[in-house]
Amino acid sequence: MKSILQWIRAVVCAGIVCSFWGIAIAAPVATGQGLVEGTSEDGLTVYRGIPFAAPPVGELRWKAPQPPAKWEGVLHADKFGDMCIQTGPPGANNATSAGPRKGVSEDCLYLNVWTPAKSERDRLPVMVWIYGGGFGAGATSTPLYSGEQLANKGVVVVSVAYRVNVFGFLAHPELSAENPQGMFRRASGNYGLLDQIAGLQWVQRNIAAFGGNPKRVTIFGESAGGMAVSMLTASPLAKGLFQGAISESGGSLGPTRTPSEPGENVPALEDAERGGVQLGKKLNADTIAKLRALDVDTISANARGIQGVGWPVLDGWVIAGDQYELYAAKKYNNTPILVGINSDEGASFNRNLAPEKSAAELQRRFGPFADRLLKAYGGDSTANVKQAVRDIMREATFGWHTWVWALLQTQTGGAKAYVYYFDQRPPYPENSRFSDVLRVPHGAEMPYVFKHLDQEQLAWTPADRAISEAMATYWTNFAKTGDPNGNGLPQWPAFTGTNQQRMVFKNMPHAAAYDNQDQLKLMDEYFAWRRTAEGKKFAAAK
Repeated sequence: MKSILQWIRAVVCAGIVCSFWGIAIAAPVATGQGLVEGTSEDGLTVYRGIPFAAPPVGELRWKAPQPPAKWEGVLHADKFGDMCIQTGPPGANNATSAGPRKGVSEDCLYLNVWTPAKSERDRLPVMVWIYGGGFGAGATSTPLYSGEQLANKGVVVVSVAYRVNVFGFLAHPELSAENPQGMFRRASGNYGLLDQIAGLQWVQRNIAAFGGNPKRVTIFGESAGGMAVSMLTASPLAKGLFQGAISESGGSLGPTRTPSEPGENVPALEDAERGGVQLGKKLNADTIAKLRALDVDTISANARGIQGVGWPVLDGWVIAGDQYELYAAKKYNNTPILVGINSDEGASFNRNLAPEKSAAELQRRFGPFADRLLKAYGGDSTANVKQAVRDIMREATFGWHTWVWALLQTQTGGAKAYVYYFDQRPPYPENSRFSDVLRVPHGAEMPYVFKHLDQEQLAWTPADRAISEAMATYWTNFAKTGDPNGNGLPQWPAFTGTNQQRMVFKNMPHAAAYDNQDQLKLMDEYFAWRRTAEGKKFAAAK
């Protein structure tokens, strides 16, 4: 028998939000698995913790996500699902004397929805957030990723959880054998990316019930999330699941390399499989069944430091090939892109090295290109080495990737590309952990994009708030039309091979030509060399 409240809802509720004696109540929404009820929050309806796949536990550990079970009655989607098992010190994920770590679980494949729609007939654009964290950590419950401010600009925001570290990215010959993709192809390792694809498939099937338009979906992410966006734009498994892509400090267009380096992170399947075998030997688990029987903390602790484990894999299936070569051959999901970097990304990779050690690291990483790069970035004198190396790492890790991504897309007749450069340094205090960072560090743009400046107690200026408002508007404009322009904002020109401009976010948004074209072209020479026989031999020797 229905409760009185359920009966009232059934009678008076229509669409997504209904009213009961003047009080907003979130009406149940029908999904493919059952009814879901959210909460009404300041003009939005918010759904937290909707399962989009079965718990990847037991026999489903290291398998592609499976459909979630259907449920009876109404699912109260009012709290975030547990975050996926995270990279951390021993004991971080498993039971301890104080009990299990709260809010962390293998049962973590849930998504969240913020919708301003009043009816499923609204058909609003959809933005699907993919979090960063080096593919080893991250969660949709992070307050910074709360989607209400973007949703208030007329889009439906969805955030999707995915498995990370060894539980999201483990290749192994036995796992590959479980997953035949044709007579001669086997694949394993990219379970976290498959989770993201499953989340996008859920959006296609269900988002219309939340007032969203499944034919107007934009994926966006930062750092590892931005790299994942890059990978999805070239994955045949993601074809048709989105119509726009935003990558903040992402891109994954470098060649394979083992051991990996920032910007050359993706291992070949055979190398990643060797890492999986090494993990099994380390744990005296010579079969996947034995590995699946071990507790999460034991696996997490022993996976650290093993090459090829915990990062997406060039498996020939989810990641069909070298993304640079796929784009050059026009084998990608052709949607508009909005991509960019922060001005001092490289500080994350060279914080405490003395100049002589920085130069030595450069030689180890770039070989015959090291001295040329150092000179090109102004590192001729000892005093300039530190920042020069940081800027080289900025380019190798993110800058070259976003530049060449946009360039390839325009050269191959793809959809429009929009590029940005974020140089609005937050007002960090003098004793900040970023006090030694000259410009804007990795990740600093996110409070601006999500309009969550006030989550950090800094002395925000009117210019900071104006930049935040502009970025949130550009991002949502792009989600609505594939073009960030409109709403009286400064014009953001599309990037082309002959007009290589980007939007600079500093004090006020303004378009400008690249000021580091020569350096980027030199970095392009390096990556081209890395794909030659000599360059491959150099990388293998390391």
